[in-house]
Amino acid sequence: MLTSESMPVEKGPGDAVTDATINKNGSLVIEAGKVGSDSVLAQIVALVSNARRSRAPIQGLADPVSAVFVPTVVIIAVIAFVVWLTVGPEPALVFAIASAVSVLIIAFPCALGLATPISITTAAGRGAQAGVLIKDAEALERMAAVDTLIVDKTGALTMGKPKLTDTVAVADISETDLLSLAAALERGSEHPLAEAIVEGAEAQGAPRLEATDFDAVTGKGVRGSVGGRAVALGNAAMMREMGLYTGAAEVKADTLRAEGKTAMFIAVDSALVGIVAVADPIKDSTAQAIRELHAQGLRVIMETGDNERTARAVAGKLGIDEVRAGVLPEAKKDLIDQLRRDGHKIAMAGDGVNDAPALAAADVGSAMGTGADVAMESAGITLLGGDLMGIVRARKLARATLRNIKQNLFFAFAYNTLGVPVAAGLLYPLTGMVLSPMIAAAAMSLSSVSVITNALRLRRIEL
Repeated sequence: MLTSESMPVEKGPGDAVTDATINKNGSLVIEAGKVGSDSVLAQIVALVSNARRSRAPIQGLADPVSAVFVPTVVIIAVIAFVVWLTVGPEPALVFAIASAVSVLIIAFPCALGLATPISITTAAGRGAQAGVLIKDAEALERMAAVDTLIVDKTGALTMGKPKLTDTVAVADISETDLLSLAAALERGSEHPLAEAIVEGAEAQGAPRLEATDFDAVTGKGVRGSVGGRAVALGNAAMMREMGLYTGAAEVKADTLRAEGKTAMFIAVDSALVGIVAVADPIKDSTAQAIRELHAQGLRVIMETGDNERTARAVAGKLGIDEVRAGVLPEAKKDLIDQLRRDGHKIAMAGDGVNDAPALAAADVGSAMGTGADVAMESAGITLLGGDLMGIVRARKLARATLRNIKQNLFFAFAYNTLGVPVAAGLLYPLTGMVLSPMIAAAAMSLSSVSVITNALRLRRIEL
């Protein structure tokens, strides 16, 4: 729960273990060292709460404009009334009232009030169609300004579940037979790597074999009898215990490990015959997403509780700018706080309980829809597809929405800036034209229609 590691971690006497972590093999006695408010989960909840309280709301773009514009219009209406009452044509009172009312009607700031919410509402609908759920307007506004993305590895960049990746024969045996023997042994195991091997064998159509005399050797591997042959599958320690020299096979295994994979040796009748490798595979869309995020000018940092070797192997394949491995929840939040103090705008993408404090602390938290509920609750954006292409779509949508809001504000403000002088009678001395309050009402409605029409263009944006 705390590290998001997809591969199991071996624990021994005296090691710390965390509640909500699954114990896959055997039994163990645990001493509770921290309970109640001292537990790690309680601390995570506190971190999330504190982070959310500390986030300052962004003031709507229309608010400062309206705060100045509305009193100004009222003053102009009063001035127009006084001026035309004093120097206007007869009947001066009617002329003055008509001018003042026209100013108030044509400048009615409904278009300004619509400018932001209509764009946000339309964008939220378009985002939902593309699998991007927007919790609030703040998230969109903040996402448009983001310059750094911090992403968890497991579940965000990778599938979050081990898969069979390689089958390598080092003796006179076919890879299919090798896989059949490995799967026959692993059907008797509850280990997550065993499940990956069995599923891989079935997917590749390897013949199904059955094992007898199954025995799981804790921390080393499994062994048994398959078709009358003694078969063992495990790590180098198990092979050494059997008196086998891994030699050249160890070189290949090291290559696989450098790629972030877990390599296991297979021995048949006391002879080393091959290697199978399991890894948490990178999602198909991740590489393209990283390229597009870089093209948008974002710096991408991987921050994960997983081990250094696996994290750097994944980062190397994807061209990620920076790697932080072996990081616990509080440290993830601390990095975000530090980057924000340095002036960066941060987006965080994650899916686990361990990501919740960072999701809440970031300028924009983006949770994978395939992840934990607490992560989605802490985030401002939820990505239903569960991959980084959702971040790409969210940022495109955010930037388009902000542009659209600014266009709406310009249309509304420019329209009123031009309309108010006409309504006040500024053109009367030159043209003899006076704006009727009915015409002013129609023109005011037209400004709102133009803002709504412009906002609806967001429905057709390509994500």
